[in-house]
Amino acid sequence: MKTTRLSSCNVLRAAPEARQLWQFGTGNSQVALNTQQRLPSPGPLPARLVTKDWRALWQKKLNIAWMPVEQVFLRVVHLPACEPEELRAMIELQLEKLSPLAVNQIVWSFEVLPKSAGELQTVIVIIAERSLVEEFLGKLETDGYLTDRLDLPFLHQLLATTIDGDGAWIYVQPADSKTVCLVAWWYGGTLRQLNLLNLSPGESGAATLGDQLTNIAWAGELEGWLTSRPCWHLIADEAVTAAWEPVLRRWANEPIESVPPLTPEALAALTAQHAARAESTTNLLPAEFSARYQQQFIDRLWMGGLLGLAAVYLLGVLIYFGALYVLKYQTGRVEAQVAALSGDYTNALQLKERVRILQEQVNLKFAALDCLKAAAEKLPPELTLQAFVFSKGDRVQLRGSASEEGQPKITEYTEALSKAVVNGTPLFTRVSPPDIRINNRVASWSFDCALQAGQSE
Repeated sequence: MKTTRLSSCNVLRAAPEARQLWQFGTGNSQVALNTQQRLPSPGPLPARLVTKDWRALWQKKLNIAWMPVEQVFLRVVHLPACEPEELRAMIELQLEKLSPLAVNQIVWSFEVLPKSAGELQTVIVIIAERSLVEEFLGKLETDGYLTDRLDLPFLHQLLATTIDGDGAWIYVQPADSKTVCLVAWWYGGTLRQLNLLNLSPGESGAATLGDQLTNIAWAGELEGWLTSRPCWHLIADEAVTAAWEPVLRRWANEPIESVPPLTPEALAALTAQHAARAESTTNLLPAEFSARYQQQFIDRLWMGGLLGLAAVYLLGVLIYFGALYVLKYQTGRVEAQVAALSGDYTNALQLKERVRILQEQVNLKFAALDCLKAAAEKLPPELTLQAFVFSKGDRVQLRGSASEEGQPKITEYTEALSKAVVNGTPLFTRVSPPDIRINNRVASWSFDCALQAGQSE
């Protein structure tokens, strides 16, 4: 059998007076009890145990609920051996004959028994009224329990019973104001018939059971499978055995073998183990409920993811506004410091500008002196300097006069000024040719000089 990978398995027994919840951890095809709780009914179940969250995507959790056994019908059929995929179709062909209700009003499942005789396989067909199943599931939903599997505990008790001969095995379980009794008839190593009886409690129920067993035995003789006097086995707890065993012994006039039943905890562990190992096919959960529960699980994951994303977004927005507030606070502090320093900064700029202007004035004075000195030193004796104009910080205009015979000295004077040097650097970048005008044997001259850029700084 292929083992279903489960992380945990919940088994719920819902009774009118109280509910019992077991949670088992599964691993290596084994189950171990993690926790068990007895809870009042009705009321919500512990969400941390039964609710599936996003971790269920890789840590599989299975919710199993026990269907009340008094609300089902059991039938035994013997079918030819076939593939598991074909077995359901074979049972469905006989369903109208097996079911006490209309097929559209029932929910059904089946369990294949490992023990069989000959070429036929023994199958137990479980039938339940759909309205009762839906009502039961509605109560579980109200309590917050969305089941994945609707199981029958009597079947696991039946499968765990050691069959050592021909006879009848009587499983007795008190339930509310009545007693539920399951009678399994084994002959030739094969389960021949199952009878699920609802009896009154106490000795009256035991007496009624005797009459029912007599009728079943006669029917078995007529059908041909009851070939010898059966051996009787009573599977019940000590209190029920003490009340029923003497009555059944007097009725059968034979000894009754008493077998202790599995405890509810052991039966729950067996249920979880069969589910984890995929050893049981019983599941009365309608397909539409399973699909709806799966869709609710997916929707819950989507909503949880969206809420988580919204929370992350809101956290990011809060962090952004927090950082923005801090930056604004820091900016405000810097602006306050700038405002406090703005007066000193303005005064410093003004002072710097004044210093620059004064420095330019000083540089211009020295440049003018350098130009005047060069003009005086280079001036030939034959020439007379009448005007020295220093303008725009980089232009010098010279005007003067000379005799008609001293006219060539004017050109020599301009050439000498173009070669004037101050601190190893030419003083002028350009000296224009002189403008000479002769009037009454007197030559008037003028020319401009362009000062070197670095000389005025």
